[in-house]
Amino acid sequence: QVQLVESGGGLVQAGGSLRLSCAASGRTFYTMGWFRQAPGKEREFVAARGWSGTMTSYADSVKGRFTISRDNAKRVYLQMNNLEPEDTAVYYCVGATGWTTSPSDFRSWGQGTQVTVSL
Repeated sequence: QVQLVESGGGLVQAGGSLRLSCAASGRTFYTMGWFRQAPGKEREFVAARGWSGTMTSYADSVKGRFTISRDNAKRVYLQMNNLEPEDTAVYYCVGATGWTTSPSDFRSWGQGTQVTVSL
């Protein structure tokens, strides 16, 4: 059974940092990444990285503040710096067999971890 398990969410003040981690079991993924969903809003793409390291993509809203990294084919991290209240959301780890940033291509999703940024 394929599972993606996130950790590292929490409550932080604006300007602070958090690091999210995700570990996959059951299979490896070429692309691993993160989506997020804020209350009352649609789920949105945050960042993705291919295993080879040559493919990386970020949403414009997080460029320069968030960094996605991987240390093997089953783990992905999201370093979030200079957090803003607008970053408050449930963050979901995702995995796909090829390179993609489209939500419909990610067949594997974690349960999500809450990130709350206060003023």
